[in-house]
Amino acid sequence: MLGLKRFLTFVADKGKKLVKDLFVKKKDTVDHLVDLCDELISESGVVSGITIAREIFIFYEKFSLEEKEKFFLIINKKYRPDYSAINKACRDFIHTNNEKNLSNLNLAVEGKRQELIRRLNLAPNGTQYLVHMREDLLYFLEKNEKLQTLDNDFKHLFRSWFNPGFLKLVRIQKDTDSDILQRIIKYERVHEIKSIESLYRRLENDRLFFAYLHPIVDKEPLIFVQVALTKGVANSIQKITEGEISNLSDYDTASFYSISNASKGLQGITLGNFLIKRVVFQIQQEFPKIKNFFTLSPIPGFANWFIHQSDDKIKKILKNFDIRKLSFLREQEDINYNHHKFEEIKEPLKKLVYHYLVDEKKDNRPLNAVAYFHFNNGATLYDILLNANLSINGYKESFGVMVNYYYELEKIVQNHHDFVKSGKISFSENLKIYAKN
Repeated sequence: MLGLKRFLTFVADKGKKLVKDLFVKKKDTVDHLVDLCDELISESGVVSGITIAREIFIFYEKFSLEEKEKFFLIINKKYRPDYSAINKACRDFIHTNNEKNLSNLNLAVEGKRQELIRRLNLAPNGTQYLVHMREDLLYFLEKNEKLQTLDNDFKHLFRSWFNPGFLKLVRIQKDTDSDILQRIIKYERVHEIKSIESLYRRLENDRLFFAYLHPIVDKEPLIFVQVALTKGVANSIQKITEGEISNLSDYDTASFYSISNASKGLQGITLGNFLIKRVVFQIQQEFPKIKNFFTLSPIPGFANWFIHQSDDKIKKILKNFDIRKLSFLREQEDINYNHHKFEEIKEPLKKLVYHYLVDEKKDNRPLNAVAYFHFNNGATLYDILLNANLSINGYKESFGVMVNYYYELEKIVQNHHDFVKSGKISFSENLKIYAKN
């Protein structure tokens, strides 16, 4: 026991000395941090990694945006794969096909960036720090494509660390830990939760609220989904979030009306489709009366897309309709002034929404990210709903229009296959009138 204590003391003292030595070398704090990273991925870093990784995060958190960007650019370049090492490993493997040469090739291809991220994860709360660090990285990535390779390494590791098999599905209720409830209010990105009382309405018996939690970050919901138990398909977000408590003896449908990633640092880490399917299974087990699974989904970006289209393009989509009747939409007036005008343009507006969701593409995939998520998940575009979101934000996003996606359990796999293989989009019979003639 005494020998173990001496060893642990030696390790701690060595780590502190390494950190101290590194910090007196240079005045440039970014260079300090890079030196620390060098030490972290060295052989010495194996012994004192926890100490060094913690110090890296402490100093990183004090950086300005400019210093953080410089740091990312340096480590992205410095720890990238060595092409000469890759060429040598390739030649060795081609010459002698064995497990040792294959392992050497894998190490050469990976480079040192992933190992740096792994060792940073040794710090107390390292996983949480790394998620926040990637939030910063994504901000810089928008203006500096060189950082894409570094982000690829973050994503590669996060997809393993945040594998849904490691996550815990939790039913959020009124007696859930108050810290989690407050974070949900903060992180809800689809339909604002203005107070704890507003959240409580979403936790009544006719509502279901589920979240994925990570064992290491147990009070930080990673992603959460909200479900309304309804009679038939939900067609108004106001009725769901503000309406009276429903009669639970009369429901037959689960309407998913919000799904939010709590952390921007997990953007691109596929959790949403697993969460929906996991919740569907949970609902089937708990509520056997539920036979239908729909969403009531927003259409972020539709209003902005319409405003920036030329009159010629709108005429081409709507053919003989007098597009002057749509002019008030471009004026972005208050919804309370405008929503009564929607009756005479409801069919043209539905046609535009259908076109936007189904026909507008970027890189051969739907332009709208929410639509892509659901189509890729095997859902069917079921209905287009006017005046479904009468909030100011709902009007700014999509003129108050929302849509239902139908998760028809018997067809999900085939729909997903058709979409991935050929880009085919499933839509209901009642929407065929809006398809291209």
